Amino acid sequence: MQSAGRPGAEVIAEKGWLAAHRYLILRRISQLGILGLFLLGPLAGVWIVKGNLASSLTLDVLPLTDPLVLLQVFVSGHLPESAAIIGASIVLVFYLLIGGRVYCSWVCPINIITDLAEWLRRRLKIKNSTNFSATTRYWLLGGILLVAAISGSVAWELVNPVSMVYRGLVFGMGLAWGVVAAVFLLDLFVGRRAWCGRLCPVGAFYGLLGEGALLRVSAARREQCDDCMDCFAICPEHQVIRPALKGADKGLGPVITSGNCTNCGRCIDVCARDVFEFTTRFPISRQVVSGVNQQREVSS
Repeated sequence: MQSAGRPGAEVIAEKGWLAAHRYLILRRISQLGILGLFLLGPLAGVWIVKGNLASSLTLDVLPLTDPLVLLQVFVSGHLPESAAIIGASIVLVFYLLIGGRVYCSWVCPINIITDLAEWLRRRLKIKNSTNFSATTRYWLLGGILLVAAISGSVAWELVNPVSMVYRGLVFGMGLAWGVVAAVFLLDLFVGRRAWCGRLCPVGAFYGLLGEGALLRVSAARREQCDDCMDCFAICPEHQVIRPALKGADKGLGPVITSGNCTNCGRCIDVCARDVFEFTTRFPISRQVVSGVNQQREVSS
């Protein structure tokens, strides 16, 4: 049945507000915590992490580099330092395991702005939405690599909203306020999840990384689904849900395998039937687990 209220209303009524927002709260703690670590140095003189999300050094030991930045350095014709290559390799392995677009939902501070715009859209019941092509962000990804090759520089980082926010918080927001406002207004009035879901080339890059990731969301109990549509309403990439939730008759498994899934956990939060859960790409079937438990009971 179609849900009559806001997404998660039934869970809030049954389990409380915290249960309906647990992963959202954890994401905010993660996003703000990471931002805070970077700002401790320049603002408070406590240098746990030096740099920003593009390139950083933690505790003067661990280098971390955005693989997309390193790729731009390569195509611009420059040879990166060994520390940058090591840092990018560490980040690359991490996101290959847990899902590339975890960056979008658990790390990127712009996600807070776009989530706010989406929340306000629902509150104000704004329905109009420009349908950007799903391939637009990939064209933009190719565009920033082409610009790097032509200009011989990592030009994207000059206008990347994430980089601008980090620079702005340290040196004064200035133009960064305009960029943040533009992203917010784009998502609020022009298109639902337009920036993160259709335009952001960084999200496109990390989505490609996430295609083979180990950590996944699964509609493990999809037979319990009552078609309330809360998961579709809340999901930032709702097209990834249907194959896992409704694909049983087509022989599709319950695991969401699309690299576009951000592993944000909101579908888990808002589902009153506990259909979704975090799992791995190759989950052990419940039938196998049940059979093993039965054998143990017999043997004991």
